[in-house]
Amino acid sequence: MGELPDGFRIERSELLAGDGDEYGEFEDYDLPSYVGSASFQKLPYVPDDDDLAALAPDVAIVGAPVDDGASNRPGARFGPRAIRAASYHSGDLWSIQLGTSVLDKVRAVDAGDAPVVASRLARALRVVHEKVHRVASAGAIPVVLGGDHSITYPSAAAVARARHPRKVGVVHFDAHADTGADVWGSLISHGAPMRRLIEEGWVDGRNFVQVGLRGYWPEEETFDWMHEQGFRWHRMVEIEERGSEAVVADAIAEALDGPDAIYLSIDIDVVDPGSAPGTGTPEPGGMLPRELLRAVRQVVGAVDLVGMDVVEVSPPYDAADVTAALAHRCVLEALSALAAKRP
Repeated sequence: MGELPDGFRIERSELLAGDGDEYGEFEDYDLPSYVGSASFQKLPYVPDDDDLAALAPDVAIVGAPVDDGASNRPGARFGPRAIRAASYHSGDLWSIQLGTSVLDKVRAVDAGDAPVVASRLARALRVVHEKVHRVASAGAIPVVLGGDHSITYPSAAAVARARHPRKVGVVHFDAHADTGADVWGSLISHGAPMRRLIEEGWVDGRNFVQVGLRGYWPEEETFDWMHEQGFRWHRMVEIEERGSEAVVADAIAEALDGPDAIYLSIDIDVVDPGSAPGTGTPEPGGMLPRELLRAVRQVVGAVDLVGMDVVEVSPPYDAADVTAALAHRCVLEALSALAAKRP
């Protein structure tokens, strides 16, 4: 046995006292989040379709690392990894808010990322659609981590396709309506996904409900089109006047006026940028984080959730990972609300 290096002050007996059992003392699932596997919440990593079908989980996390649809600040392609990494928990979870254990009631896996490459937005949306459709067809609820908001077009369409003939309504939290006819001539971008969903018939306009709209885009002409399609929307000023819980209750009822299932889409810029700076198109005057997290619990607790996305987290513009952490907690609140409905 060689001599210890100079300055190495742990006694040799301390290093050699164990019998080696400590090496495998903890399973990967129970290690700190920054050690070992990098899946969401250290969930089983199941990218293979056959394995996913055999496991039949309740929920599958899907990454959609796309930001070629962004019209302002880029960086959302790094969102899925940042959201996955934004936990300091390991093992099972106990929801203090809802008083329930979570991951022993909701069987969840991480299905990995759609095989996106940069600079090919049309291809990216196609492979996101296929990935989400395979997850939904296996019976799992896809929870999609964006990525810019262009990914809601293929994701919600994939869920509607998998759940047909059931009708799906959408509850959409966002500062922006994302219903532009095009963005500088492009029909696919983060400013137009909701129009594509309506025009292609994946969701009925009257069951597309938006919460938190504010700012100066889109223009009046686009809101006229939305009105013609039967859209319902709740501006931020309504939340200020009535409170978020009352507004969200109305949004749920409107989205379920016909459908019996809900797709939930959360653009993190619905939150005030003072609390969520890491996003591509920040708009001052938004919701508080606690209002959004309560709203997620409220929606998921009241509906049959068939799909969800959390989008527009741009890590290069984040501060101390607070935006990624908020997006991560949106997913955990959804999982907790699902768990709370189970015995």
